[in-house]
Amino acid sequence: MNQQSLSAFIWSVADLLRGDYKQSEYGRVILPFTVLRRLDCVLAPTKAAVLKEHAERRKAGVNPEPFLLRKTGTSFYNTSPLDMKTLAGDQDNIRANLYSYVQAFSPAARDIFERFDFHAQVDRLDKARLLYLVIEKFAQVDLHPDSVDNRQMGLVFEELIRKFAELSNETAGEHFTPRDVIRLMVNLLFIEDDDVLTAGNAAVRTLYDPTAGTGGMLSVAEEFLREHNPRASLTVYGQELNPESYAICKADML
Repeated sequence: MNQQSLSAFIWSVADLLRGDYKQSEYGRVILPFTVLRRLDCVLAPTKAAVLKEHAERRKAGVNPEPFLLRKTGTSFYNTSPLDMKTLAGDQDNIRANLYSYVQAFSPAARDIFERFDFHAQVDRLDKARLLYLVIEKFAQVDLHPDSVDNRQMGLVFEELIRKFAELSNETAGEHFTPRDVIRLMVNLLFIEDDDVLTAGNAAVRTLYDPTAGTGGMLSVAEEFLREHNPRASLTVYGQELNPESYAICKADML
């Protein structure tokens, strides 16, 4: 699925919200559910192994976290047997099951949904009888990195944020910087770092963005360095005031 069709699909969720939500409020639902589906898809291939490992380590009285992270191959995990497709299969208990599913994420991932004030939106959707429809819609789209890479995902978020900013009469530039501008900035940052860009040199660098937005600068810098020198290591740090932008940035970093 290309970026335009993916953005259009996610944006079509707005058709479900029309009437119960103002246009300027669409992002409060669409952004966190897009992140949730992304994390859901990332963990899908290792879910059975993680559940088995979790049960075994708990039975042995051992802290399961390091073992679960090793199984997922990522920096987060989820210990619930549920996923978005199984959530959509139990309409009568969908709110309670969704809460249980989100609570089963590791702390770093749970923090993302706290920043989105996700529980408040779930309650509102449930009262409007829209929760099942929204989950069913998102369960249909494949957001695994094999289908939608990080660059595409970043562009999708930027497109959504731009639309929401326009609907809210805000300036989109307050929330993100276009990727073309970011690439230029990253090129300028590394223009004199010949030792980092020299193939075979296992150099280490740090990058700090005090206005990280959705994390475009951090992720593009990592991609740039990896392309020029796979052995080089970049540690990134970011700071962001807007809670929704922070949540998207953290999800991208995870």
